[in-house]
Amino acid sequence: MRRSSPRPTGLLRGVGVVILLLMQLPSSSAASNTASPLPILFTCVGRRVELIEAFRQAARRLGVALSAHGTDVGWMAPAMHVVDHGHLTPSIDSPRYIDALLRLVSHHGIRLLVPTIDPDLPPLSGAADRFITEGCRVLVSPPAVIETCRDKLLTHAILRDHGIDTPRTWPWEELLRQDAGAYPYYLKPRRGSAAKGNYVIRTREELEAFGRRVPEPIVQEFVEGVEHTVDVYCGLGGGPQCAVPRRRIEVRSGEVSKSLIVRQPAVIEAALRTAEALRGAIGVVTVQTMLTSDGGVKVIEINPRFGGGAPLSIRAGADFPRWIIETLLGRTPVIDPSAFEDDLAMLRYDQSVFVSNASAQFGLTSP
Repeated sequence: MRRSSPRPTGLLRGVGVVILLLMQLPSSSAASNTASPLPILFTCVGRRVELIEAFRQAARRLGVALSAHGTDVGWMAPAMHVVDHGHLTPSIDSPRYIDALLRLVSHHGIRLLVPTIDPDLPPLSGAADRFITEGCRVLVSPPAVIETCRDKLLTHAILRDHGIDTPRTWPWEELLRQDAGAYPYYLKPRRGSAAKGNYVIRTREELEAFGRRVPEPIVQEFVEGVEHTVDVYCGLGGGPQCAVPRRRIEVRSGEVSKSLIVRQPAVIEAALRTAEALRGAIGVVTVQTMLTSDGGVKVIEINPRFGGGAPLSIRAGADFPRWIIETLLGRTPVIDPSAFEDDLAMLRYDQSVFVSNASAQFGLTSP
C-alpha cells in the first residue's frame, strides 16, 4: 500500500458500500480495456471502508483495475489503511483544502472524486469546474441542490411547492411567538447533519431552552411512524432511475446499524418525486421518510450523497458503484429499478485496523 506521506501499516477486512456522483466524463476505450488502474479519490474517508470495498468489488466484476485513493486529516482514520494510496490534507474549513485536493488530482491523474460527508459537499460543489479542468469529475450535485438539501427551511419549501407531504416547519422564533401548545415538536439545526442537535420538545420550557442551545434552530411537527431511508440513484444528471427503501431498525451515533429492505410502493414513489423535484441531482440522493399508520408518507430530510446504510441497497442488487464506473468509462449501465432483493436485513458490527509502530505516526506521546 503506497502513501503520500509516512504512515503506519495496517490491516483490515470489510465489506463495502459506496457513494458517488458524477457528471459525464470523456469516455476512453483505453481506460476500459487496458491494465492501467482507474484512479478514484474518496475524501474524508474516516470509517468508510464499506464504501471503498463496494467500488473495488464493482470494478472487479467489470474487469477493471481500480486504484483507490483516500484523504483525511490524520492516519487514525481506519479507511486510510484500506485505500491503495492515502493522503493527508488540511481540514475542510481550511482555505488550502481545495487547492490541496487539486494538486492530488493533477499529480495522480484522478478521474473521479467521491465526497463522503455533508460538510464536504458545499466547497466541492462550488469548485467542481476547477476539477473538471484537471480531467476529474466530482460526484456532487450543483450548488443550488446542495443548498436546498442543506437548508431545512429551503427543503420544506421545495417539497411543499411540489405537493410532496412533509412535516409543517417553522423558524424557532416564529413558533415561539405563535406557540399554540401543540406538543410534541421536533427541534433541529437549520443546517445540521447526522442528527446532531436534534431534540423532541414536549413543553414550552424545553422549546425555549433547547432553541437557545441549537444553532439556527427550526421546529417541525412531530410525526409518529416508521422511518424509511431511501437510496435514490440519479445517475449523472438524467433524473432518478432507481429507489430502494431501507427501514431503520437501529441507529448508532447518527448512522444506521440495523436496517431492512422493504419494497414499499408509496415510499418509493415519494422518494422518486423528491429527487425529481431537486432538478439536477447527481449520483445517489438519500431521502428520509416517515411511513405513518394510515399509510401516508412524509419526507423529513434529504441528503445529496451516499448514506451510511447504502451498502445494504447495493447488496440487495442496486449496484450503484458498478453503474457509476460503467458511466465513467463511457458505457451505458443496464438498470432495472425493481431488481433488488426485498426483506434483506443488514446487521452491523465492529471490526478493527491494527497499526504497528503507531505512536510517532499518530503524534502520541507518553504521559
